[in-house]
Amino acid sequence: MKTWLKPLLIASMALAFSACSKQGPESAAPAASAPAVAAAGSNTIGLAISTQNNPFFVTLKQGAEEAAKANGLTLITVDAQDDAAKQIASIEDLIQKKVKVILINATDSDAVVSAVKQANAAHIPVITLDRSINGGEIASHIASDNVAGGKMAAEFLLEKIGKQGEIAELEGIAGSSAARERGQGFHAVVDAEKGVKVAAKQPADFDRAKGLSVMENILQGNKKIKAVFAHNDEMALGAVQALEAAGLKNIIVVGFDATTDAVAAVKAGRMAATVQQKPELIGKMGIEAAKKIIDGQTPEKSIPVPLELVK
Repeated sequence: MKTWLKPLLIASMALAFSACSKQGPESAAPAASAPAVAAAGSNTIGLAISTQNNPFFVTLKQGAEEAAKANGLTLITVDAQDDAAKQIASIEDLIQKKVKVILINATDSDAVVSAVKQANAAHIPVITLDRSINGGEIASHIASDNVAGGKMAAEFLLEKIGKQGEIAELEGIAGSSAARERGQGFHAVVDAEKGVKVAAKQPADFDRAKGLSVMENILQGNKKIKAVFAHNDEMALGAVQALEAAGLKNIIVVGFDATTDAVAAVKAGRMAATVQQKPELIGKMGIEAAKKIIDGQTPEKSIPVPLELVK
């Protein structure tokens, strides 16, 4: 080998050895990147529901699912299990998936505002179902008139007790528009009657077991109750159990929602009445409003769902 080639060859070998020595297990393959969130299709709608432990919302979801299928739409449903923080996180997930419209049945009308504003910032329209949200931009609100329903319940209840006597009221989840509005309508009628007194008013969170325990507590301090108004049927059915266990008869119990169990209780004479909402229709109308948006149309800002009294 010619002497002038030796330094060049030695330098090349050193460079190659240096490069190899820097290669470790981590550099053998490129680093794996975090998985990207798959974007939803152009016809995908998100449904953020407060809970599936309540028959009313189970029916609402079913109505939405049937309507989505009929309209060739994909529906992604997330269940908050009555946890506002969980609902916010699930709505954020729907935003990451880039759904085209988000339908929200709020757990808490104030707490969820931040999630609505995030959807607004992402240019994803929001439609509220059954319960309103106290902030952000809402494309459409679809619900029964809860204030009117509360008045309807009060008028029936007063008629049944002859506008005389003490009443117990079982309230829904504090912060929910349904509890606030149903109570507002009820008191607008009842508070005007001098012969009637709301002797006890306690939250039972729209839950049957809590309705039972709250009613038991009320009865421990007052067995003169002539009537009970519960902000939903689950609490009303819990109250019925407590009254029956206490051996109290002829107590007027009025609920709200007209769930299957409540309607059966009315027919059996265990409940006096329930204000009938139409959850399946609320779900269906929510999907129809979302489809309008996807099709470039503008739904009505407020879409009322009819009410009637089952007695």
